[in-house]
Amino acid sequence: MKLTKLFVFLMIAVSLVFPISVFAEPTTIDWWHAMRGPRGDLVDKMIGDFNASQSEYKVVGTNKGNYDEVMNAGVAAFRAKKQPHILQVFEVGTQTMMLSGAIYPVFTLMKDAGIEVDWSRYMQAVLSYYMNADGNLMSMPFNSSTPVMYYNVDMFQKAGIAPLSKTDPITWDELGEITKKIVDGKIAPAGMVTAWQSWTQIENYSAIHNLAFASKANGYEGLDCELQINNPQVVKHIARLKSWADDNRFMYGGQKYQGPSAEFVAQNVAVYMDSISAIGKLKKSAKDFKWDAAPLPVEAGTAKLQNSIIGGASLWVLNGHPKKEYKGVAAFLKFLASNDMQEYWHKGSGYFPITIDAYDSLKSKGYYDAEPLQEVGITQLNRAIPTTISRGLRLGYFVQIRNIINEELELVWNGKKSPQEALDNAVARSNEQLRTFEKTYK
Repeated sequence: MKLTKLFVFLMIAVSLVFPISVFAEPTTIDWWHAMRGPRGDLVDKMIGDFNASQSEYKVVGTNKGNYDEVMNAGVAAFRAKKQPHILQVFEVGTQTMMLSGAIYPVFTLMKDAGIEVDWSRYMQAVLSYYMNADGNLMSMPFNSSTPVMYYNVDMFQKAGIAPLSKTDPITWDELGEITKKIVDGKIAPAGMVTAWQSWTQIENYSAIHNLAFASKANGYEGLDCELQINNPQVVKHIARLKSWADDNRFMYGGQKYQGPSAEFVAQNVAVYMDSISAIGKLKKSAKDFKWDAAPLPVEAGTAKLQNSIIGGASLWVLNGHPKKEYKGVAAFLKFLASNDMQEYWHKGSGYFPITIDAYDSLKSKGYYDAEPLQEVGITQLNRAIPTTISRGLRLGYFVQIRNIINEELELVWNGKKSPQEALDNAVARSNEQLRTFEKTYK
């Protein structure tokens, strides 16, 4: 009896010193993502740091495959009422997520959690992609990128070509001259290759030159939008690339990045256009030659250059969980946006730091003096205030639309269609997808 009384006394004493929450299991926050390999390791470290920083919540990260697989898994889980708290979705899924009825908007989440966020201190070219019509942020940007132009410095030197500026873009005409020297001098079998051809050669080409990709401000102002990529300037650009393909100044290496990257690493081309997130991979694979990066080319005589647009993915918060768990979600998103985490993510992955404060912190530490490659995309992205056209794209069934554009471009490269015919067909086929999406969500 005395032992029992002593035990009870001790428990009461401990409870007065330590709240019951100290002994409670932390609340689990599930995050499904597409990061694997080295990027997955970075994500695991960020999650581990958050979990170690407090004891109330435990974030569990799960790789669910590639972007398509993650989004499909999230949709299936939501229908089964087994959804995670956070779902990483690539940028082309933005319109679908916004209209899904499954999300807890980030701007609302932060307000409800009592977390004040100065959104003006975030990179506006990144935020604008994920804002609704009222200018409110719907998802939290995470891995944001933009395409740049990599080039083989050794090949350029052999051809007598000076290194390119990291801030001032060359013109497409100048690139034509450069690739001609490379091919005519038999320095490489081909001049240039591009990854993600729709993203780099049509979407970003259009944004940089302030050309509408679609009507209704690229879909931001209504579901009844239509593609406009068969305009004279884009048709002329694709025709130029086709003429370069005919004389080996341009090589088609595939729709995504694996083929184009391999051609550049094998030194079969001198110029390679791809995401800034390729920097980390190239540092590991392209060790046999010196390479560098520059902004994407522009058309000669362009009065005002606009920003390029982003790729990558953002973090969507899904409905259907207890209110107390969302406080943990908000705390985790705030943690990911902290300077330390943004600097760590940027250095390790090549993706942008999403806040101006993190960028300024890196600059003040001299990081970009030591790693100037990492600033090329940031400078290009921030060289102008985004317009209603250059802020991004807001299209339904965008995955299918990109596939259509890729299919039609391939028919140009193999000579089966003219650029005008292919882009006209891409517009017609894509508009069918847009009308189906409009009927589904209007």
